[in-house]
Amino acid sequence: MVFIDVHCHLDFYKDDKKIDEVVKRAREKNVIMVCNGVGPKRKSNRKVLEIAEKYEGVNAGLGIYPIDALEMSDEEFDAEIEFIRENRDKIVAVGEVGIDLKESSDVEKQRENFVKLVNLACEIDKVLIVHSRKAPRDAIEVLEGAGAKKVIMHCFSGKSKFFKRILKNGWHFSVPTNVCYGEQMQSLARKIPIERILCETDSPYLHPERKRNNEPANVIEAYKKIAELKGMSLEDVEKQIEENYNRLFRS
Repeated sequence: MVFIDVHCHLDFYKDDKKIDEVVKRAREKNVIMVCNGVGPKRKSNRKVLEIAEKYEGVNAGLGIYPIDALEMSDEEFDAEIEFIRENRDKIVAVGEVGIDLKESSDVEKQRENFVKLVNLACEIDKVLIVHSRKAPRDAIEVLEGAGAKKVIMHCFSGKSKFFKRILKNGWHFSVPTNVCYGEQMQSLARKIPIERILCETDSPYLHPERKRNNEPANVIEAYKKIAELKGMSLEDVEKQIEENYNRLFRS
């Protein structure tokens, strides 16, 4: 079986040796990874490209985290967008991007930045991996306004009306490994059609056992929990999620 972690941050680990160990454990369990960048801070996008080039089974997503974007000048932000555009052939996604109203109330500037990133993803035909913390309405409105089709809502926990709107738009959800204990995420996972589900670890965060330092190898725990919640076999869940991934990322 092949398992897929569509949202991890390998560049957040403390050194190259740790990354080696984490990737090795993931590949031993047949885990494919999409490593998401968060922009020029800590040279994240550059490091993600380096990691994806180095390791088999690691794909790159380049993005600008919404709170990091607020710390950038317009010139710096536009330069990073151009960097992503220039590296379009080396990536499978534009992510992590979005709007976060928990960490900042500056919705106007965040929407302005997000519009640019969504338009970029549509232009270069890449999957969008979207952060929408405390901001589902704003994120959805931007995505709909741009006519975005290839969308994954990362760690979504919005209200039912927004959940239904996401389904209506044909977008996908990535279920994180904290579904193993999070009742709200379990409730959502029960409702999402299996044809719209992908899995993620958000490593090094959201450990399935509430521990520190999650890693992509643990994505299998999300698959197992989804199988339990939906009364399916692990094999059938794995097969369907692989099909979902191929349809979205390789079409």
